[in-house]
Amino acid sequence: MELLKQRILEVGVVASDQVLKLDAILNHQVDPVLIMEMGKEFARLFRETKPDKVLTVESSGIPIAYTTALQLGVPMVFARRKKTLTMDQDTYSERVPSFTKGIVTDIMVSSHLLGQGERILLIDDFIANGDAARGLIRIVEKAEAELVGVGIVVEKSFQNGGKSIRERGIRVESLARIASLANGQITFD
Repeated sequence: MELLKQRILEVGVVASDQVLKLDAILNHQVDPVLIMEMGKEFARLFRETKPDKVLTVESSGIPIAYTTALQLGVPMVFARRKKTLTMDQDTYSERVPSFTKGIVTDIMVSSHLLGQGERILLIDDFIANGDAARGLIRIVEKAEAELVGVGIVVEKSFQNGGKSIRERGIRVESLARIASLANGQITFD
């Protein structure tokens, strides 16, 4: 997606050869016009899979998953990282490491929000090692729902996450694929 690549080059901050910060458009401040265009693109890419719901992890994935769900006319569900007082006791839960936070967290979805046989589209902001995506996939499997695909805004293709999901026979569509962050330079595939 050329608009996304342009914005990454304009505002992306290469923090290291492994980490790209997109706080100005995606992870701290949200560019609503860009987010809407990304949601339209994911809807175009996955419309034929006929998803019943869009699933993501809080918090950075929520705006993109929301706009995708809006374009597809389906509900959006997000996995929480912390259990709240009002959250159902019956949840699907997985422990996942966070590449950028350097910690392991639990992600959870109330079991009544994912139904057996429902067609689920995963949408997330980044994929590096693929731990969050694999955690969401396990939650979909626990719910006995059907995963119809994974949409990623930025795939760091020099890391193994996207590849490991594709090797499972799962369709992964990334709007921007970054081949390298070496020497402070953003290089796309």
